[in-house]
Parts: sequence; structure tokens; C-alpha cells
Amino acid sequence: MNSTIRTGVGIDAHKYGTEVPCFLAGLEWPDVQGFVGHSDGDAAVHALCDSVLSACQLGDIGDLFGVDRPEWRGASGTAMIEYLREFISGKGFVINNVALVIVGNEPRITARRNEAQDVLSAALGAPVSVSATTSDALGFTGRGEGIFVIANALVQVL
Repeated sequence: MNSTIRTGVGIDAHKYGTEVPCFLAGLEWPDVQGFVGHSDGDAAVHALCDSVLSACQLGDIGDLFGVDRPEWRGASGTAMIEYLREFISGKGFVINNVALVIVGNEPRITARRNEAQDVLSAALGAPVSVSATTSDALGFTGRGEGIFVIANALVQVL
């Protein structure tokens, strides 16, 4: 089989917003302030989507799920990932894996890391690794104003 491997990087940042529940890495986080966003505000899912689209050279998250697409308002991150998987499959790509790094103070990822990896991997149909760090009190994440996520995807052209 002749195939090509491609990588892509995605990033996303969201500020906290009191009016919504917190969704991050495909999970709801009780007792944590939610993120402002067009969908459920899951910055990890958004970075994941951007990294896959980047690797496939198929644009970015705004092209598939942008604010001009009312059907995605309030959508769950897992629904977005499932749609993305079908979309890129139809274009001749398969996802090998995605790695995420979540930068922020809250929520504390470690206790639910395996659960997040399981949920994201199931939705994507490929392994997703999740790691987290703080920014040592630097910048908007260090001040507790929001969260930042970096993702790297590896896809294969069939």
C-alpha cells in the first residue's frame, strides 16, 4: 500500500464564562467555571479538530463549525469530533493519533486523564493522549482567566 503520513498542529484558547457548564477534553467538569464559545467551548476538542484539519490541508475549525453555522451552536465536542472523522474519511484520510497539551489552572486534568483519553479516542476512532500543565502563574492562563490547548495530529493519506 502506498500512503503518505502528515502531521498538523492546532491551538485554541477560551476564557472562562459563568453562564455555562465546563466542558473540556470531551468531559463535563462539575464545580468548574465553563468556557465561552459557539459550541460547548471545549478548547481541547477545538485544538484537536484544527490539528487534524491542518494535517489534511482541509482548512480549520471555522470552516466546519464556525459561528455562521447555527446547527453547531452549543454542540458537544464529541459530536464535532465524530463529524470531523466522517468528513476527513470522505476525503481519503485516516487519523493515526492526536496528542493534546492542556495549559491552565482548572480543571485539574490528572484525576480524569484516562477518562478523557477514552472519550476522545472513542469519538475520533484513533488514540488520543492528554497531558496538562500550568503556566507557572504567567499570562492569562496563570491568572486563571482561561485555558490554552495545543494539539498535534498524525494522519495518513490513503
